[in-house]
Amino acid sequence: MQNKEKAFKSGFITIIGRPNVGKSTFLNQVVGQKIAIMSDKPQTTRNKIQGVLTEKDAQMIFIDTPGIHKPKHKLGNFMTKVAINTLNEVDLVLFMVNAEESFGKGEQFILEKLKGVKTPVFLVINKIDLIHPDELIKVIEQYKDQYDFREIVPISALQGNNVDRLLTVIKEYLPEGPQYYPPDQVTDHPERFIIAELIREKVLHLTREEVPHSVAVIIEKISEENQLLHIMAAIIVERPSQKGIIIGKQGAMLKEIGTRARLDIEHLLGSKVFLELWVKVEKDWRNRSTMLREFGYREDEY
Repeated sequence: MQNKEKAFKSGFITIIGRPNVGKSTFLNQVVGQKIAIMSDKPQTTRNKIQGVLTEKDAQMIFIDTPGIHKPKHKLGNFMTKVAINTLNEVDLVLFMVNAEESFGKGEQFILEKLKGVKTPVFLVINKIDLIHPDELIKVIEQYKDQYDFREIVPISALQGNNVDRLLTVIKEYLPEGPQYYPPDQVTDHPERFIIAELIREKVLHLTREEVPHSVAVIIEKISEENQLLHIMAAIIVERPSQKGIIIGKQGAMLKEIGTRARLDIEHLLGSKVFLELWVKVEKDWRNRSTMLREFGYREDEY
């Protein structure tokens, strides 16, 4: 008697957590390439970014959400709403925490939101490579009495430690379902979105203080000529002083941002790129609904 062929599984998995716990690092590790930008600045992710992992028996669609935090402006409200709204739309929730940080008000706030969720919730303890194994037991003890987690899985997203184990457990919880995306597709976002994010990432890496959070990037035009992609992009800031910082002395900062971004974009697209950047001031854009919509933060899509 032949064994019955295993049914194909598929589902949507949202990754939530406080800012800077490693959600984007995990997503990039899982799909095997960079689709979400990474930075040591909180609130790096502003929109929900879907990463797709297709295996022979399952397709997992991961949603990397903005870090949940107390909003300070309309953009912050949007980001928090996006993250919370995904909880009831998915098959599984991964609540990711940083093994180095103790349980606090931020985690308590998220757990309060989870109490009304019927979806299974895993606790994923990230950055275990940064602590002693004995400390891990204490972290688990801190959380396990706070909520009825279906699974608790420690990982290092950066190094890939135990990530395969987490994926195996995720598959056990997914329903039978169709293949939503082609097997070679790793994200549902258009290339323009990822290009803009790669440019914004370089601004986050190279600037300090208030500048990173005041930046948006708009791709104005992409054209191709003689196998060279010409990309024109505007970096949006809120104040003239921020424009001066991003341009830098004799244009040095803007040139460095462009050089670093171009290398990542060429790697993403597999093509030579000419990247043209300029900086525009849009006063207080993070609190202006029309600007937020224009820059792609559309609440009605969520």
